[in-house]
Amino acid sequence: QVQLVESGGGLVQPGGSLRLSCAASGSIFSINGMGWYHQAPGKQRELVATITSGGSTNYADSVKGRFTISRDNAKNTVTLQMNSLKPEDTAVYYCKAHVVLLTTRLEYQYWGQGTQVTVSS
Repeated sequence: QVQLVESGGGLVQPGGSLRLSCAASGSIFSINGMGWYHQAPGKQRELVATITSGGSTNYADSVKGRFTISRDNAKNTVTLQMNSLKPEDTAVYYCKAHVVLLTTRLEYQYWGQGTQVTVSS
């Protein structure tokens, strides 16, 4: 019913930048919260940043001042601008959206398939 497709991952040197994008499509009435999470090998998935439909943001302490989350409500997209990347940022990054379905007007949580970010020299 709803698909989230991420793009923008890749290999970057320490200190570099990457921009991740996530587009939601399908039977969407509206989208409430959206966010980015990451999961490093052998670790649990962790919150990176979230943004409400009104634009309020929340960041993990480890990325404050380096990452910026934004969204385009008209296009159902969320973006994560990552600057000053560190090797410890290496992980699979997933987007999440709380979607109100067109058919039921009920809210469900959806995840993207993930995109790999590797920070290495």
